[in-house]
Amino acid sequence: MQTIPVAQGLFTGPSGAPQLLASRCTACANHMFPLQAGCSKCGGASTTTVELGRRGTLWTWTVQSYPPKAPPYAGNVDPATFEPYGVGYIEIDGKLLVESRLTIADPDFLDIGMELELVLEPLYVNENGEQVVTFAFAPVSATEKLSQS
Repeated sequence: MQTIPVAQGLFTGPSGAPQLLASRCTACANHMFPLQAGCSKCGGASTTTVELGRRGTLWTWTVQSYPPKAPPYAGNVDPATFEPYGVGYIEIDGKLLVESRLTIADPDFLDIGMELELVLEPLYVNENGEQVVTFAFAPVSATEKLSQS
């Protein structure tokens, strides 16, 4: 099955070690995600695309316990089979906060300040039979265990 990103320009991949793609203002060095043509901080009209670091720190989080409105949500919207997922803001490289899905939704395993790493997760299979993936952040301890096995 072919794997494709949920949207172009969000992250590198989907193969290999993914990295989020951000804009950096050429005037003030402000970083923005997702990609933007102009700067939200200084109003500058020139940005460059940069790859963000793969690790970040959990700044805050919550659990999405009911299906979001579709569209724009493209995952399972059936309340009977919907599986809650974690959502958080992750501080990356001290440059910006990125809102993202988390790979875990159990409050007992989520702590503000914990180190997270970018991963790709399956979201759904589209009408062409392609696996659509999105980005998420997983606790570093979990991703390190996966890479060692």
